[in-house]
Amino acid sequence: MNIKTTGRFFQSLQRKNQYDEESRACMVNTTRQLLDRHTNIDHPGMLLGKIQSGKTRTFIGIMGLAYDHGFDAVILLTKGTNALVRQTFSRLTEEFAERIESDDLRVYDIMAMPEQLRKYELSQKLAFIVKKETKNLDRIKETFFETYPDLAKRKVLFIDDEADYASVAYEHKKDQNVTHMRVLATKINELRERLTSSAFLQVTATPYSLYLQPDDRTIHENKVYQPVRPAFTELVPVHDRYVGGDLYFEKAQIKGHFASYLYHEVSEKELEAMKRIDRRKIKMDQLLTQKSITNIRSAVVNFIVGSAIRRWQQNQMDKPLEKYAMVIHTERGKEAHAWQKELIRNMEDQLIAEAHLESDLLRTLTKGSYDQLIQSVAAFDSLPQPRFDDVWKEVVESLQEEYVISTVVNSEKDVHELLDHRGELKLRAPMNIFIGGQLLDRGVTIRNMIGFFYGRNPRSFQQDTVLQHSRMYGARPLEDMAVTRFYTSGRIYDVMKQIHEFDTELRRAFERGGHKQGVVFIQKEENNQILPCSPNKIMLSSLTMIQPHKRMLPVGFQTGYKTYIQKTVRQMDEKLKSLVDGAVDEKEGAYLVPAEDVRSLVGLIHSTLEMDEGRDFHLDEYESVLDYLTTENEKGAYVWLVIRGRRKIQRFNGAGQYENSPDTPGSGKGELSIARRVAEHHPALILLRQEGKKEHGWRGTPFYWPVLVAQRHTTPTVFAKKTVKG
Repeated sequence: MNIKTTGRFFQSLQRKNQYDEESRACMVNTTRQLLDRHTNIDHPGMLLGKIQSGKTRTFIGIMGLAYDHGFDAVILLTKGTNALVRQTFSRLTEEFAERIESDDLRVYDIMAMPEQLRKYELSQKLAFIVKKETKNLDRIKETFFETYPDLAKRKVLFIDDEADYASVAYEHKKDQNVTHMRVLATKINELRERLTSSAFLQVTATPYSLYLQPDDRTIHENKVYQPVRPAFTELVPVHDRYVGGDLYFEKAQIKGHFASYLYHEVSEKELEAMKRIDRRKIKMDQLLTQKSITNIRSAVVNFIVGSAIRRWQQNQMDKPLEKYAMVIHTERGKEAHAWQKELIRNMEDQLIAEAHLESDLLRTLTKGSYDQLIQSVAAFDSLPQPRFDDVWKEVVESLQEEYVISTVVNSEKDVHELLDHRGELKLRAPMNIFIGGQLLDRGVTIRNMIGFFYGRNPRSFQQDTVLQHSRMYGARPLEDMAVTRFYTSGRIYDVMKQIHEFDTELRRAFERGGHKQGVVFIQKEENNQILPCSPNKIMLSSLTMIQPHKRMLPVGFQTGYKTYIQKTVRQMDEKLKSLVDGAVDEKEGAYLVPAEDVRSLVGLIHSTLEMDEGRDFHLDEYESVLDYLTTENEKGAYVWLVIRGRRKIQRFNGAGQYENSPDTPGSGKGELSIARRVAEHHPALILLRQEGKKEHGWRGTPFYWPVLVAQRHTTPTVFAKKTVKG
């Protein structure tokens, strides 16, 4: 069907939003396919975007086109919080204000309907916002089939916002490791089936959900697990202001890039201290000096200093002064929130008192924060660079004038107080600290967020949950990113990085070839066999993404003591010499040797390293990935060895984080570049013999640091370390 963009609904949106050509094409293509194809909850149309990347903006454009091309009503299914309903209601009424004013459209929250709709109102286009919960679904059913039965004869478009099968079609029961169909999906389907004419569009940021479609699932040839096919999939264009996982987890690995300063590691002990009141460990009168809360104090001070830097820059550039936000999201329980509120409020009061004194203590805290933040600020040549005295003046004034306000966000009844007219979290002051749980889980928009202190337990992570928790994603000015910091433990950061890689690779599979592409899902069985597994069995907190030329290495460790490991290191030296002498091939100084011998080397290295708290180097996982990469090759089980010695790397990098790049690209001549060139059909293992000097943070003894590099010719693969039984 030919889709025209000249109708009154879409034209009013176009005037308001000035859609670019790529966004308009996505909206037109989606609407055309909704009209031309049969869609339902089992085979929906799929709008696949990234978290906070403009999915709502896109489906509102689709709504406009749908109204212009014969659809009479939209049932917008949203996740179950009053805050999201209000945000959605505010967004729709704002976007369609011109059409509402002209009596062309009515927008309703299904649970706040007028007592009676007259024929005049029912003759207009309609939009119903329906939470995905039983009472809302019962009410929309009653509205269509009992109160106003003529509505059932109209053409209806279902839009399932933030659709994922963890929230709509499945539930995970704590006492049983099985997946059950929820009653919600049944209710939605029953509603749709009774309508005369309908179409179904799912909107998601989670391509993983496509692998959990409620249909017969089989593992296809070549171990590839293919998703059940939606009727069609359209990708939401990513706008140029989008900030996502590629910045936090990929560019963050590039030394000198401003993104390398984003992540600030928090100890597990400090996260634990944030969960419950323990006045023995945390003294309320010593919050600005106590070591046990170093990171949360740093987070608060960095937020204040970062906000002060941005507001100073805006003042210098004659731009409006912005308000900023920080989120503390570690627990869902109200008891924990009350404790955190007490902690943060007391910290605020003590900072304010020090500001009135312009004390040396506050000056020291501010200087430490300034020195850290200015490293990333300096990466932006286009911005004014403040001196410390400029920032000190701003910080003192901000505290003296009480620019900092902290608010708990954990109750549905607080929604009207917490949200502004746009349905977004209200920024009451120049510097706003939000402490909370559930409402911050569910996609409520937070503008100008430059601080995110996160501590939810990764063992309970689900893919959709992780993405919804990632409140630091979205449309963020890069200038704000210069002072943005993300605080969490190394363990949680690693899990989030793995899930980002997982999400990215699944998305690439769709971009490469839609539903004809698949991704391999494997697990290691008790008998050490590596076999395909079903995607709905994997635990997302326990996976490794294997991609062509991806590196895999231990990070966050100390060596064993010299007396314990020097014999093993000498054994390694001798074994490597023997392997090099007996290599079956040599290329660019890399040696092709049997995988079995390399496996034993990895075991020796593992015995010489001690992982720090929250860090893992699972030998069985490393060996399993090595086995998989070598056994999938028809040419035999071999590995390229790239060996380098006399390395003097520091244990921590310039940003105070664990070093994670012991291998150097070296403009094509470094060991990583060589490893990636030779790793065509066989993986490569880079072995870096470090001197391990005490002045570099080690224990004064040599050790080997292994870096496994997957071969170029390998299929993107999800390796599940643990799976759900049953």
